[in-house]
Amino acid sequence: MSRHQPGGSGRSVRVAEQVHHELAELIRAEVKDPRVGMVTLTGVELTPDYAYATVYFTVLPDDPATVASTRAGLERAAGFLRGQLGRRVRIHTTPELRFVHDQSTAHGMEMSKLIDEAVRRQADD
Repeated sequence: MSRHQPGGSGRSVRVAEQVHHELAELIRAEVKDPRVGMVTLTGVELTPDYAYATVYFTVLPDDPATVASTRAGLERAAGFLRGQLGRRVRIHTTPELRFVHDQSTAHGMEMSKLIDEAVRRQADD
C-alpha cells in the first residue's frame, strides 16, 4: 500500500501506487548494486505536482550500517530508476526520487517486545 496525503485525489493515489509498484519491480530486477539487498518499499508519497517522490523503504538486517549502505545504493541508482520510471508510468513529470528509511516496522517490533516483557512480568507477579 502506498502512503499518500490525506484527502489526495484518486488520481494522485493511483499514480503513487503505480510508482510504488514499478519502482519495487525495477529495484528487484534491474538494480545490480550489491548495497541494495533485502530492500522492501513500504510506500511512496508524491508532491501534488509530481515533481518529487518520497520513497520509503525497509531493509534486512535493520541496522544503521545496512540502512546507510542501502540508502547510498538507492541514491546512486536514482537517476537510472527515474529514467526507467519515465518509460513505464505515463505522467507529465517523472518525479525526482528521495529515499527515506521507514522506521515504523522497527518501531513496531520494539513496541511488541516491550509488550511481551510487560506481559511476562505481570504473569510472574
